[in-house]
Amino acid sequence: MKRAFVSALALSTMLFSVPAAFAQELATKDRIGAADAPKTLIVRLTNDSPNNADPAIAEGYQKLFVEFIKKHPDWKLQMQFMSADIGTEQAKMLEQAKAGNAPDCAAVDSFVLSQFMVNKVLADFTPYFSKEEIDDLFPFIRSGITDKDQTIRAWWWDTDLRVLYRNKSIVADAPQTWDDLKKAGIASVGEGMEGILFNAGRYEGSTFDWLANYWALGGKLVDDSGKPVFGEGDNKEKFLKALNYYKDLVDSGAAPKRVTTIGNYDDLNAAAAAGTTALFIGGNWQYAQLKATLDDDEFKNWTFSPIPGPTADQRSTGTGGWTIASFAKDKDKVEMCANLAREVYMGPANALQQQLPTRKSLFTKYDVFATEANKTFADALVNGQARPGAPIYPEISNQIQIMMGDVLSGTKKPEDALNAAFNATLEAYKRL
Repeated sequence: MKRAFVSALALSTMLFSVPAAFAQELATKDRIGAADAPKTLIVRLTNDSPNNADPAIAEGYQKLFVEFIKKHPDWKLQMQFMSADIGTEQAKMLEQAKAGNAPDCAAVDSFVLSQFMVNKVLADFTPYFSKEEIDDLFPFIRSGITDKDQTIRAWWWDTDLRVLYRNKSIVADAPQTWDDLKKAGIASVGEGMEGILFNAGRYEGSTFDWLANYWALGGKLVDDSGKPVFGEGDNKEKFLKALNYYKDLVDSGAAPKRVTTIGNYDDLNAAAAAGTTALFIGGNWQYAQLKATLDDDEFKNWTFSPIPGPTADQRSTGTGGWTIASFAKDKDKVEMCANLAREVYMGPANALQQQLPTRKSLFTKYDVFATEANKTFADALVNGQARPGAPIYPEISNQIQIMMGDVLSGTKKPEDALNAAFNATLEAYKRL
């Protein structure tokens, strides 16, 4: 969602094109390591690799991979790269894993990691990471990669989160609660702005950004077995409260009705650049995008803070990111994949791409994460919540997107829309 993946075809023309004399004999278009190395690890990656579209990032990864393989001279990495259609790539890889044809080592989206866990296709990473490293992970990361039997099934190396951006010249103080944000939105309209903006169109980002409000109340989407529970009991009550909060923002004029047409974070950047909004819910990566887009004087007016909660003490934020996992049966290959996760991705790759680490200590280890902005992001990650990896989640998201449009446009009452979404999800669950 946050990254613009480029096509493998387009990338093929620039892959490993960066001059690097020291690396040429160990790096080709589809291989890292000596051609006659006796051991081979088949690796399938996204553009978080030497396949990156940015030449500087691609060169940085190439150096990291060459340095890595120099420490493991008996090995060569046979490189495969995913296309821009990540959803299809992950689904295809799951089917390959179930059939025993998956690569030895691969990037797995944290969004779908649990689907791989449920199908028991991931190797055991537990022996290759220390207790100190595991304990250093943010809680939602640690639980996200741990199986029910407490086995580490992947290494989650980068993450992101959602925050509230605001123009300080119009909204001086960070809203702490839902009521604060409503008041700030209405006040900004009085200053000629269009109010609070957020994704609410037919788009996974709309569901994910809104879920922070439901999670802040303690709501659950599924139970331990993966069955949807958001439309029953206490969860229903919390769901309706979070849904009515968004409805009230629109009905009160604190947010414009056009939020139901926003389904892209770029639209939020555009509104900030055009000076039509002073408040929006966005991702941490947008801070750098705003800096690149706005004039220096304009950028100085923008800052961010945690997403307001129903109370100042009830906070949550949606988090994503990528993992490295192994499908190999050979223990040597599993260990080599874990080594790749540790030596290339766990820290060095975070610093190279300035993507938020999943271990608290890495924010102080690398200077790039010592900025006030990244320290604030790290603080907010304490309230991070990942999407449930249950197979039914994509349908839950789909139904929430439909429900959100119906409610914010006034087509359906919140409880009717929730009942329809929940019943549709249960029917889909029965078909799994």
